Amino acid sequence: MFNQLIESKAKRQKMAGGTAFSIVFHTVLIGAAVYATARAGVKDEKSKAEKIQFVEMKKEPPKVPDKPPPPKEVVVKPPPPKGFQVLRAPVRIDIKIPEIDLSKAITNENDFSGKGVKGGTGTGVVGGIANTNQTYFEFQVEKPAEMLAESPKPKYPSVLESSGIAGEVQAQFVVSLSGKADMDSFKVLKSTNELFTQAVKNVLPRMRFSPAMIGGKPVNQLVQQSFQFAVPR
Repeated sequence: MFNQLIESKAKRQKMAGGTAFSIVFHTVLIGAAVYATARAGVKDEKSKAEKIQFVEMKKEPPKVPDKPPPPKEVVVKPPPPKGFQVLRAPVRIDIKIPEIDLSKAITNENDFSGKGVKGGTGTGVVGGIANTNQTYFEFQVEKPAEMLAESPKPKYPSVLESSGIAGEVQAQFVVSLSGKADMDSFKVLKSTNELFTQAVKNVLPRMRFSPAMIGGKPVNQLVQQSFQFAVPR
């Protein structure tokens, strides 16, 4: 009589409703998971961006090449004449008496002998000349120092010679009593090329000079010497 059972029809309707609810529920779960993952990625990127710090690196100052020490200064002054000192009363007398070192001589009795030139010293030279411990200018000597003919000459730098480059070096140095150049006093006044300067410095210790003379005695003299480098033709 009946084509369909009542209980059978009710069950199919119930299953259809459950399926729809399951689809909606899983869709919500998937959507929530996707949203949470996306937010976590944004938060992580934001966290990374906040942790970036810019550090300014200090630049080291450029290294300055080491320079050779400057040549020692030459003190040139005429020697004191042989004579005696004159005591003078002080214009102003200090109230406080300075400490006295009894181990040192206050005066040299030879400076008060009354012999010689007034204002001179007991260790001076007659006429104020020929002090072998002093260095003189050319105009202060009787016979200036001169380079000997057999003295070696600076070697022409091959690079400059092959390129046809001429030049000049003006140097200043002290010629000692023995006729040798004192390299501690060497100073370049003018140079057209550093290679020319080096050539002069290399040969100068082997050069020989006739020393300057005062009163028949050799003395030290400050010399200004020019070295010419001419291209041979």
